[in-house]
Order: sequence, then structure tokens, then C-alpha cells
Amino acid sequence: MTELTHPLATVPRDELVSRAEADPLRPRFHFVSPAGWLNDPNGVSQWNGVYHLFYQYNPEGAFHHRIQWGHATSTDLVTWTDQPVALEPSGGPDADGCWSGVLVNDGGTPTLVYSGRLDERELPCVAVGSADLMTWTKVPENPVIAAPPAGVDITAYRDHCVWREGTKWRQLVGSGIRGRGGTAFLYESEDLRSWDYIGPLFIGDASQGDPADTDWTGTMWECVDMFRAGGGSLGLTTELSADADPDVLVFSAWDNGDTRHPLYWTGRYAGDTFEPAALHRLDYGGRFFYAPQSFEDESGRRIMFGWMQEGRSDAAMVEAGWSGVMSLPRVTTLADDGTLAFAPVPEVEKLRRDHVSVPGQVLVGSGKPLDTGVSGNQLDLELDVQLAPGAVLQLGILGSEDGAEETVIELSRFLEGENGTLRLDRTRSSLDPDVDVEDKSGPLPMPDGRVRLRVLVDRSAVEIFANGKPLTARVYPTLGGERVTLAAAEGTVTLASFDAWTMADSWKGPRPLFP
Repeated sequence: MTELTHPLATVPRDELVSRAEADPLRPRFHFVSPAGWLNDPNGVSQWNGVYHLFYQYNPEGAFHHRIQWGHATSTDLVTWTDQPVALEPSGGPDADGCWSGVLVNDGGTPTLVYSGRLDERELPCVAVGSADLMTWTKVPENPVIAAPPAGVDITAYRDHCVWREGTKWRQLVGSGIRGRGGTAFLYESEDLRSWDYIGPLFIGDASQGDPADTDWTGTMWECVDMFRAGGGSLGLTTELSADADPDVLVFSAWDNGDTRHPLYWTGRYAGDTFEPAALHRLDYGGRFFYAPQSFEDESGRRIMFGWMQEGRSDAAMVEAGWSGVMSLPRVTTLADDGTLAFAPVPEVEKLRRDHVSVPGQVLVGSGKPLDTGVSGNQLDLELDVQLAPGAVLQLGILGSEDGAEETVIELSRFLEGENGTLRLDRTRSSLDPDVDVEDKSGPLPMPDGRVRLRVLVDRSAVEIFANGKPLTARVYPTLGGERVTLAAAEGTVTLASFDAWTMADSWKGPRPLFP
């Protein structure tokens, strides 16, 4: 059983908050826990007009230990209010931690389905909530599934996707079959307490591809999430024509304790199986947008959060007193090519201040970088550009005055066709030799060379959206640089528009460290 106090828990809790608040790398308009450790988003939902964000949380310090469910609420997805911890370990199947799960509406009763951890094993558990979702009671039937499927050699077993289908509940539990690949086990129930095992929904093939590839599917699937692209209920649509909106199966590829990257299959869920059509990368930042979870809000939008994990050393996190950032909520839509497209929820624009508009102009390769007049480390940038064949545009952010540090967002168009590449170059993002500076990139459709680029910079958190394709990452500048530069590294780039805003803090004053 996990010890109640971890050897790294040497900092008093009030000092943890002070350290976290004082860290210049701590984001100011992304959601972060009051202090300590944050990872997966859980139970993301809207209930009676209020948005709820639960998350994996350790208030003891900036390390993964004895995980609880932190809780925050919002009416606008921008300004959050800390609430008391929703779930914490207790005697029984979750004595070692209350791990990831979801919130469902059981006939008006808010109900959490989560993974309880005991003696290095995770099993599904249930808790029911008060009408305001502030207090939770674990049901006596826990664990509601007593063991993983018999006779199956699994790599791991945890995390849940639960939905109502007709008169019954259905549940996916993330897992992997040793020697084969990741999978999601399908269950069915009438009451969320007693579950019948149906079988594997779909089994991946870990032998396909190189484990170093950005689309390798892993040996286990964490944080499975399934929904109908374009809206609608899972399993209840009889129309299965080729032009029907696809079903989407999201998972985070995991391998022997290593968090890899989020991926998704498009295909068709029908009966007890998922028939895949195509595999896609969910975010070009890989592990920096991990364990995503989505929900449909009361206006019908599919909204997704992801965990922006750290790229600095464990020692640096512990010293700073905090770890982990929640991505901005992003709207998920179906693109014309059948893939998913993403954009920050429009509510984020409420934080915009001090607008700067850069005049449209033509940039020529190897020319002098454009003096944008934009600076800051909390920014929202929107660019509309057109690249000639072979052209390369570089947008520099968080640059120091002496040029020693700079993070570069690069758009490059192929010489032929209407495609190119989105790339984040972090090789000079930090003078700290211990931080992650791995190259991040992915393919980008560029109809007629046109790109709508959105970049949100929040100190150490960077979220990039280019023609609906996201790239999320962390950077750790040491010199406090705020310069923003723009240049055509090669070829000709037409800048149609460039608008920039400083982003206000979304948190005011000290925050309580629950419990």
C-alpha cells in the first residue's frame, strides 16, 4: 500500500503555494492546480449551466503520489473557482489512489466512474454526488468490476469511457493485451454497479511501425474516449452509409510506464465492435497533450481538455512546488477531409487586452526580420498568411534581447501541391540543459498555400493551431525574453493580417490548497 507521506514531501503546504505563485514559468491563464501535482483531466462536463473540471491531483507536492480528484468550476471555461477535493483515497479498493475516470448523469444523479488503485492494481469504482457536485459518496459495491477479463494477459487496466445506449450503460476500460497491442474492453450494465463483460472493442497491433514513430499505437491504451464526430449518440444511429459522420476512438499510447502520444481512429462503432477506417495523430506535440477527455456541452459543442505535462526535471518540479498544466479547452469539429479539427473555445478571447495590428505586407526570404512591435510572455497571436511554393515562414516567440533564447514556430510549404509542415523548433528555447527540446512537427494542409495560424503563449505553455491542426508543447526560457519576430526564411510569404493581444491573468489572489 502507498505510504501516506512521500519522502519528497518536505515543503510545508503554505510554502508550496508561495513557491508555485512565485515561479515565473507558471502559466497565468491556463488552469493549474493551486500547487502540487496535476495530471489527467477527469469528469469534464457541464451540469446545470456550470462547467466542472476534475483532475488528477496531489496537493502534497509536485510528484505523482496518492492521487486524488481535484475539482474546479467555471461558468465561462476561462475563470475557474477551486473547490474542495472531490475524491481521496480511503480504505478499500482505492486506498492507493483515485485514478482517472468520468462523470455521467444517472437519471439526475451525478455519478463518477473511476479507477481505484490498491496494491498496484486498478479496478473500476463508482461514487455518487450531491446535486451541486460538491460532495461524493463511494458506493458499497466497489469495485464494481472485480477483476480484468479472465484468461487475458494484460499490460495494464484503467481509465473509463461511459455512455448511455438505449436502456443500458456501456463502458470502455483502457488496457492492452500482452504480445498484441493496446485495446479497450467493452462492458454493459443496467445500473452502473453490475457489469457484464462483452469483449475487446478493438485490438491494436503494437508490432506495426517503429516504437519511435509518432503514430505507433503502443502496448496499452490509456484514457480511451469515444464519440460521434459531428454530434449524435453512440450506437443509436442506424444509418451506416459511407458518407455518415464517423465515430472517433481516442486513446493515449502507453508503453511500459512511458507516456507516448494521443492518437485517434476514425471508423464505425456498431454492435459490440469498432471497425477502424484510419489512424490519426491527435496533437503534434505528442506527450505534451496527453490523456485527453471530451464532453458535449449544453450548446452541443464537443469540448476537449488535455494534460500538458512537464518537460523539465523532477528535481526542478519539486523545487518549483507545482507540476502540470491543463490545456485550454478546445472545440472539436469534423473537417471536410474526415479528420478532426481543433480551435480554442471562443470564450478565451475574453482575456484579450492591448490589441496590436501588424500591417499586411510581402516578406521575402533571407530579408530582414519584420519588426512586429509585439512583445510579451502571455499572448494570443492570429496570423493569416499565404506561402508560395517552397516558402518557409518563421514566427519567433519568447525571444531574449541578445538572441540567445528563442522558440520558433515554422510553416513550410512543399514545392509541389498544397501541403506543407508545421514545426516547433525548441533548440534555442532555453539555456537550461536539462529541459526537453525535442523537435515537434506534423503535416499541414495548405490550400493554395493559405494558413490561418493561432498561437497562445502562456509563459511555459504554448498551444499552436494551424488550419485546425494543433501542436502543444512546453518551453522553459531562462532569460525572461518577450520578443516576437516574423521572417520569411525562404521564398515569398504574403502576410494578409497579424493581430496580437496580451492575455490577462485568469486567477486573482491566493488560492486554497485542498484538502
